[in-house]
Amino acid sequence: MDTRHLNPDGSPKYTNRLLAETSPYLRQHAHNPVDWYPWGEEAFSRALRERKPIHLSVGYAACHWCHVLAAESFEDEATAQVLNELYVNIKVDREERPDVDRIYQIAQQMLTQRAGGWPLTLFLTHDDRRPFFGGTYFPKEARFGLPAFRDLLLRTARYYHEHEAELRQQNEALMSAFAQLEPPPPQPDAELSDAPLRLCRQTLERTFDTRYGGFGGAPKFPHPKSLELLLRHWRAGAEDETPDLHALYMAGLTLRRMADGGINDQLAGGFCRYSVDEYWMIPHFEKMLYDSGSLLAVYADTYVATGDAFYGRVAAETADWLRREMQSPEGGYYSSLDADSEGHEGKYYVWDRDEVRAALTAEEYESFAARYGLDREPNFEGRWHLRVCRSVEDIAPSLGRSPDAVESALAAARGKLLRIRENRIRPGRDDKILASWNGLTIRGMAVAARALGREDLAQSAAQALDFVRGTLWRDGRLLATYNGGRAHLNAYLDDYALLADAVLELLQVRFRADDLQFARELLEVILRHHADERAGGFFFTSDDHEPLIHRPKSFADDATPAGNGVAAFALQRMGYLLGEARYLEAAERTVRAGWAAMEKYPQAHASLLVALEELLQPPEIVVLRGVPETIETWRRELARLYSPRRMVLAVPADASGLPAAIAEKVPRRGPAVAYVCRGSVCGEPIGSFADLAEALR
Repeated sequence: MDTRHLNPDGSPKYTNRLLAETSPYLRQHAHNPVDWYPWGEEAFSRALRERKPIHLSVGYAACHWCHVLAAESFEDEATAQVLNELYVNIKVDREERPDVDRIYQIAQQMLTQRAGGWPLTLFLTHDDRRPFFGGTYFPKEARFGLPAFRDLLLRTARYYHEHEAELRQQNEALMSAFAQLEPPPPQPDAELSDAPLRLCRQTLERTFDTRYGGFGGAPKFPHPKSLELLLRHWRAGAEDETPDLHALYMAGLTLRRMADGGINDQLAGGFCRYSVDEYWMIPHFEKMLYDSGSLLAVYADTYVATGDAFYGRVAAETADWLRREMQSPEGGYYSSLDADSEGHEGKYYVWDRDEVRAALTAEEYESFAARYGLDREPNFEGRWHLRVCRSVEDIAPSLGRSPDAVESALAAARGKLLRIRENRIRPGRDDKILASWNGLTIRGMAVAARALGREDLAQSAAQALDFVRGTLWRDGRLLATYNGGRAHLNAYLDDYALLADAVLELLQVRFRADDLQFARELLEVILRHHADERAGGFFFTSDDHEPLIHRPKSFADDATPAGNGVAAFALQRMGYLLGEARYLEAAERTVRAGWAAMEKYPQAHASLLVALEELLQPPEIVVLRGVPETIETWRRELARLYSPRRMVLAVPADASGLPAAIAEKVPRRGPAVAYVCRGSVCGEPIGSFADLAEALR
């Protein structure tokens, strides 16, 4: 809190309505001199009553430029006075209200013809909350080609009251543009093919950075779903005469360069949101749960696909960081770590050379400096942010030591520096728990548990799932967010879809009939409350959600996988597992609804492409029944192979509460039996692992 805003006794001079919110981001603004409201009826009623336009500010806790805007303008009493006199001010956490954020991000891009982002600044009409002007970050004083924020506020309010009729016409045009965002209903007899999959593969190769990995130039984002697509593409043709080894190479090089870069925390593990340069060297330092949760799955899969211990080590380090720093004592996973500490971006992570040298022995320092670039020029504002510059095999002969000796020195150095770093002032942690991001992380933990053979990761995933079921699942519906003992907000499509997908993954590590039933219930809510019966696919908000100016339905991935793509994938898998035709029909309708978008921009629809792939080539489902020890041995053996279109469930013979499609697959003579189904066709039961391996080959 700005010390200027304290009373003589140290208490806050200002307190607004954000103090009671569950979002740490909103509570960060609770003592601003701005008279903030959360999104809701109280603010809307005041705007209507006083005929004041609404100033909508959207951000999130880990956002660096959100903090800059707050420090410059929202903590400034003169700016706050203008805001309070001329506007009703609403602050929104985009992570709690992605519905509001999505709508107004699109509106901002339509109004300004510029890219969106955070902080998002929009001005809305007082009665129907339609946007009439906006942007992202505005500085306190005019710079960067942007007007001073206070001047902008004065001019915008004056224009609003003087030109209301013109703005209403603009609003109508904007709403017409929103309506045109919806793709036309698909042709029911249109032939679906693998053409978008092939075009996506070509596009990824065309934009691939052959030196540093990734796709396109700076800034570079991880795009884990695109990497998953490349792995699946390679595996689909791995037995052909000419396997697509370049697809595997593109995924592997990207993952290696990212892991060696500064986007990956070289001391503690965990990935930052993106790299500001093409080398993956300097990140935007915020650490978001969804990045590490999603990348964890891809690194684990790549380890199984290649057998390269490098990817397994990165997966293990990422999983350990998630368990250590992001899992709450209650079980759920926290949302993010801030980019800033002590008011400076990246300060927690960067080093002075003398500080490192003083902390280490001479032998440790020589190895560490060569490995992580301290023997080169500083790379971040006169200091060093760690990234891998040389391999151990290259460093060892230059120092006259064995690779093992260098590895030992590096491990000791990392441990010492991590302990020093942990005594610094830490970045703020957004400790709210979001259903959708927990789904991504539960899935990542389950994939890693299977790939690495680590029961502790399966246990971590199960604890998070139990937390979600116990805290966010109420009366057959999900709530979106939890913090401080309070769960609230109607959940979104992504919450249901990502959690259902996560449960299907976790069932392949440890089978619980209750979890399978939970996944079915999640999918049933999607079908009942989110389905677009006219055109197929699913709306982001439910049919009983708060009315907004637009009901979005998106097929494209953004920072997280698209709910439509993940829902179609999960519905297909569950449909084949349970023999449920409704699920298969809904999945196909969703793929068809997104077909035009996939044809035009396949690389933006990786999640839906995975669903398309399994629509064209149905998954292989293996159900193991019998003595727990035996079927678990069989399951572990099958987990040694990268088979992305295969789902393996090890269901004990005495399991109860099973759906009919699994219950009827009964154990026969002997300790275990396997049932192999490809799509809707199942083979005869198999009584030995050797015969099972042969059948799967």
